[in-house]
Amino acid sequence: MDIAGKVVAVTGGASGIGRALSRAFAAAGAKGVGVADIDADGAKAVADEFGGVGYGCDVTVESDIRGFVDAVEVKFGPVDIFCSNAGVPPTTPDDPDDEQWTRQWGVHVMSHVYAARVVGDAMAARGGGYLVNTASAAGLLAQVDSAPYSVTKHAAVGCAEWLAIKYADKGVRVSVLCPQAVDTAMIQSRPNSPGTMSGDVLQPENVAQAVLDGVRAEKFLILSHPVAREYMDRKHNDIDRWLRGMGRLRQKVLGKD
Repeated sequence: MDIAGKVVAVTGGASGIGRALSRAFAAAGAKGVGVADIDADGAKAVADEFGGVGYGCDVTVESDIRGFVDAVEVKFGPVDIFCSNAGVPPTTPDDPDDEQWTRQWGVHVMSHVYAARVVGDAMAARGGGYLVNTASAAGLLAQVDSAPYSVTKHAAVGCAEWLAIKYADKGVRVSVLCPQAVDTAMIQSRPNSPGTMSGDVLQPENVAQAVLDGVRAEKFLILSHPVAREYMDRKHNDIDRWLRGMGRLRQKVLGKD
């Protein structure tokens, strides 16, 4: 898809990958960019950089996402590209409570469901559009120190796959972004995370560029860290060996080796 002249909406856009995505789409010639975040002031500050729409939005509430889309479309017209990007950090306890599971599920899974409900069929009716869902390499591999994060990111990948199948003959393309460690507040708060320990930490701008390249090429799986594909191959070729290795990695992350 050609990005120039398109209307773009980004959730989780006040910081990190979302902020970098918002800026990158604006710089690439988008007609207009909407920036949503639970931090309303932060979203507005980013949007003001390029004359976009800033909007306070809780992505676990479908009506909030609908309100965001309405605000963007009033100013710029129908949304062509929706980046469902909001995320929350992994939980750390081995036995997280139901509230933690519910929060992770709402942000990492239902937000994508709601976004697709709000814009997907409308895009199909117009003959085209694009959904970009941010998951994580944890959704292809595992998050060794957070069950809710690992499980919900796997579900996010599955949701994107299903949407790609649903809209395959309707002109709506779907990509799922699965980065490893990115230099954001999330990773900065977790110095012992696997990605930080590996030293392979990208800047949000690098990830945003990978997304723009992936959208232009209409690629389903966007891997900002190419090594993730190597890890995927190891998992699929010998899952028992891979699980043993991930067990050892967990012990290292938890400082128990």
